[in-house]
Amino acid sequence: MLAAARVTSTLLKLPIGFAIALSALAGMVAAEGAFSPVRALIFALAVLGASGAAGAFNHYYERADDRLMRRTRGRPFARGLLKPGAIWPLSFLGLLAGSLFMAAAVGGSLAAFFVFLGAFTYGVVYTVWLKRRSVWNIVIGGAAGSFAILAGAAAVDPAMQPVPVILAVVMFLWTPPHFWSLAAAKGDDYRQAGVPMLPIVVPEHAWTKAILAHTAVLAVLAMVPLAYGMGPVYGICAGLGGGLFLWRSIQLYREPNRKRAMANFGASLIQFCLLTTGVFLDAAVRWAL
Repeated sequence: MLAAARVTSTLLKLPIGFAIALSALAGMVAAEGAFSPVRALIFALAVLGASGAAGAFNHYYERADDRLMRRTRGRPFARGLLKPGAIWPLSFLGLLAGSLFMAAAVGGSLAAFFVFLGAFTYGVVYTVWLKRRSVWNIVIGGAAGSFAILAGAAAVDPAMQPVPVILAVVMFLWTPPHFWSLAAAKGDDYRQAGVPMLPIVVPEHAWTKAILAHTAVLAVLAMVPLAYGMGPVYGICAGLGGGLFLWRSIQLYREPNRKRAMANFGASLIQFCLLTTGVFLDAAVRWAL
């Protein structure tokens, strides 16, 4: 039973899915409007399901290439634990359809459309089309997380308020330096698999500058919601997270090595956690007053 749960978690990329669902909840909270906890939970589960369907399709589609990378060769399809067959894509499509139905039922058609765009961007645009064709693959693929925030906001107010839109742009800018830092640290894996991630295609001064530029812009942009009513608790969290991420990116720019790349990767995760925590804490303070 435990082994099956582990395979399911890996196949659906549940850790990433939980982060995507958390982004959707942050979008709901950042939008000004009323929603019930039950509705929010159902919508988050819908986003988790759609993300899981896209992640599982990614595993299935890339099973041969995953065997070439140390980081991915243990995945269920790559190691032969699950055998390929038509049942799998159909099952993933069914999970996506059910998730979209749930999202539409509690969040409306626009919110469900954003959920679909997130899954489609990751599952088709990134995985099938761009990953092995363009050095900017993850830049476009990064839109998947942004759509989750927009989906949550649309579930509360289809008019698209400024704060969730700003947070979606921050997430769009966050994804490339996050994955580029990982690619810089795991460069041999990506070279072996033939994936043209920026750090293994261009010189060090180019990819470190790209990471630094993305991080600097997102760190500044993450503070803009303060001008739209977000409070000091959010500002502290966003400032700390953005400041740490920017400092680590500066260190990586000065010393482009594996240790600095992994430190920047870790800083990106801390920045994401602090930013979303700031959104939730700010909402809690506003609701308590």
